Amino acid sequence: MTPTDLGPVPAEHPLTYPGRPVTEPSLLAGDELLPWDPAALTSRTPVIAVGSNACPAQLRHKLRQDGLPCLVPMAPAEVRGIAVGCSAHIGVHGYVAAAPYADPGAAPTLVITWLDAEQLASVDRTEFNYQRVLVPGTGFLYVSRHGVLAHPDTGRPHPGAHDQRALLTALLAASPRLRALLGPGPEHWVARARTEPEVREAGKRIFVEEGWVRPAGLVITGEPSTPRLSS
Repeated sequence: MTPTDLGPVPAEHPLTYPGRPVTEPSLLAGDELLPWDPAALTSRTPVIAVGSNACPAQLRHKLRQDGLPCLVPMAPAEVRGIAVGCSAHIGVHGYVAAAPYADPGAAPTLVITWLDAEQLASVDRTEFNYQRVLVPGTGFLYVSRHGVLAHPDTGRPHPGAHDQRALLTALLAASPRLRALLGPGPEHWVARARTEPEVREAGKRIFVEEGWVRPAGLVITGEPSTPRLSS
């Protein structure tokens, strides 16, 4: 595939979050997606991506910031017992990122990435609002430290992290305080939030004060031993 096939980088274009995920087993190699190579899984850690880490363009962007080789196997996979909502915070790039939560009946198709030790440390550094936890039998998962957003009408975890523009529009419509802080529209939200840390913090406080924050229901434990896959 050509570089343009990877799509935009959500860190640079926040309203495109979570970016374009891989749709078939692939090997991200710099600016290209190459055919799947099981041999590339050797001595790597599987990490489940629920948001932009499933997007090759975003993952390439993260690794290049640390000067690391961008060679990462990526594949869609069904993951049981985990659903995808929205983290109850506003990220440094201005968007409201995806976050997993426990749902025994859920079986979404998510993307698993296989990272070497340096790549894993690099991605960990970008996920400072999350904690990496072990999902037995599958791999690691980043769980939000802030909980997940509840929908104002239902109280259930808010869907919509797959469409950032629609999500921000809905949140602004639901809260006059958010509109006053970040409105009137999604473009205004990301323009302010990505440049003003105090605005991001104020927005997070409004989430709490509106009663929209729920626990993810996923147990956060100490750092477990890292599973390894071999070809």
